Amino acid sequence: MLQNLAAAVEKTCHQHRLCLRKRADEELGEKPPEPKLIELPPPALPSTQMIERTRHRYTDIHRLVDAGWWTISAIARCLHLDRKTVRRFRDTDLDELLASAHHRRPRNVLEPFKPYLNARFTDTSGQTSGSRLFLEIQERGYRGSRVVVRRHLAALRDGTAEPTRADIPSPRKITSWIMRPRETLTESQEEQLHQVRLACPDITRACDLARTFADLVRHQRGHLLLDWIRQAEQDSPKPMSGFAGFLRRDLDAVTVGLTRPWSSGVVEGHVNRVKTLKRAMYGRASFALLRTRILTRP
Repeated sequence: MLQNLAAAVEKTCHQHRLCLRKRADEELGEKPPEPKLIELPPPALPSTQMIERTRHRYTDIHRLVDAGWWTISAIARCLHLDRKTVRRFRDTDLDELLASAHHRRPRNVLEPFKPYLNARFTDTSGQTSGSRLFLEIQERGYRGSRVVVRRHLAALRDGTAEPTRADIPSPRKITSWIMRPRETLTESQEEQLHQVRLACPDITRACDLARTFADLVRHQRGHLLLDWIRQAEQDSPKPMSGFAGFLRRDLDAVTVGLTRPWSSGVVEGHVNRVKTLKRAMYGRASFALLRTRILTRP
C-alpha cells in the first residue's frame, strides 16, 4: 500500500513541477546578484532530434490515452516503451517534457559557472577577454574546454544566451522526502521540502495525507482509515483521491490489514524472489534448471 501511495505522491509532484519551477525562478530573481546579472530573454527551443522525438512520443501516447480504452501496459507494448515512460508522458505537461529534453543535452559542464561569467561580463561591459575569464573559472574548478566558454560569451554579446535557472528537486526525490520518517531527514532536506510545500498547495496536501496514511500503516491504526479516505476523496489532488478510491473498493480487507498483526509480506517476498530468478534466466534456462534454482535457493 505504501508503494501505491508513493506512486500517487510522485504523480502529484510530476503534475505540479511548473509550480516548483515558477517559485524557484522567482526566488532566483529576488536575490540581488553582486554584480547584477544581465537579464536575457528565454530562447526558443532548438529543433533537436531529442526534442522532436519527445514531441512525437507525447502525441502518440496521448492519442492512445484519449481513445479511452488503452491501458498503460497496452500502450507500452504498442509503442515499444517502458510503462514508466508511458506513465510519465501521460502525467506530465508537454512543455515540461520538452524543457527536460532540452536540458539533457551534454552541455552542463559550464552550468555552475554561468552566474559568475554573466556577472563578470556585466561588470566589465563585455570588455574582459574570454581567455582571462576562462582562467578565472578554471581556478574555481572548471574542467571544460575554452571553446565552450567562448561560445557562451558570444551568446552573451548577441543576447541569445540562456538565462541561469534555479535547480528544483525531482518528483522522485520529493516523494522520498515525504515518505521517509521526518526524523531521518537532514536539515537541508527538511528545508528543501519546506520550500516545495510553500510553492504548491496541492503537493502540500498530498504530503500531509501521505504522512498521515504512513502513520496509520506503521502503527496499525486501521480504525482511522475510513476518515482518511473521506478526507482524501473530498479535498486532495486527483492521484491521491484515486488512491483513496482504490482503498475504498477493498475497504474491509485493507482495514483488517491495518489492524491485525498478520501479513502476507513473507509470501510476497517469495513471489518476488521467484520472479527475479525467472527474469534473470529468461531465454537461457530450461524449466528443470529454473525449478532447481528455485527449490535449492534459501
